[in-house]
Amino acid sequence: MMNLILQAAAPAAGQGGSSWSFLLMLGLMFLVMWLFMIRPQRQQQKKLEEMRNALKKGDKVITAGGIYGTVADIDERTVLVKVDGEVKIRVDKSSINKDTTGEAPAQNEKK
Repeated sequence: MMNLILQAAAPAAGQGGSSWSFLLMLGLMFLVMWLFMIRPQRQQQKKLEEMRNALKKGDKVITAGGIYGTVADIDERTVLVKVDGEVKIRVDKSSINKDTTGEAPAQNEKK
């Protein structure tokens, strides 16, 4: 039994270069993950934060819950959104997902 273990361990001990290739491969995998996953996500979060900080009265927004409304008032952490008529709700600034002020309304084309 001991002979079998020693035979299996002997070739692994002779391969000193494999640890460097393993570290290189691990580094390359991290680099690829960073380029294709982490970096774009950070850019998207930064763009969303800039949009939230640039909100002003009268902007049309969509919340995380899918509520469409117009910004009536802005505080440090909250936004008062006018939903319909005189109905206003206060939501956290981080729940604002999209600013639709510059977008054209959707056209329902029935054919």
